[in-house]
Amino acid sequence: MPRIVAISGSRSTNSTTKRALRVALDGAADAGADTHLIDLAGVDLPLYDPEKDDQGDSERLCRLVREADGVLVGTPVYHGTLSSTFKNFHDYCGFDEYETTAVGLLATAGGGSYGGTLEHMRATIRNVHGWTVPHEVGIEGASRAFDDDGTLTDETLQQRTEKLGRVVTEHAERLRD
Repeated sequence: MPRIVAISGSRSTNSTTKRALRVALDGAADAGADTHLIDLAGVDLPLYDPEKDDQGDSERLCRLVREADGVLVGTPVYHGTLSSTFKNFHDYCGFDEYETTAVGLLATAGGGSYGGTLEHMRATIRNVHGWTVPHEVGIEGASRAFDDDGTLTDETLQQRTEKLGRVVTEHAERLRD
């Protein structure tokens, strides 16, 4: 059974990124994966300092990513790029965490522009030898995209987001073999 970990790069209490990642994790679970959500809003993760090892929860969180067969990375769009919360966590990670790992990308935008953020995420993951799947999800107007129970109100977007989890699971299984 493949292990899929999602990383939410949002610090918001009512995070649309976290909601969307849960939808993607449901898709991964439907494809037979064991799933886990890392909510960076609820961990002890000081600003990365390359001169200090194992700060806060960094070792535990990196181990979860390292042991995963696939990773779903989600971030809100801030000023056209990824969140500082995700970037800080990602600075703790390296080749050991991502090499030959299937990675799915998801960006939630308050407005309509998320393309640059997905590109930045793709480059960041590629630089630690993660393998980004071709299927990505961007959600514009994210604060209006969910109903009260966390379901995406647009059925096509709901299906695309679930598919992201399934695609990462399928590729993770292939990379394990």
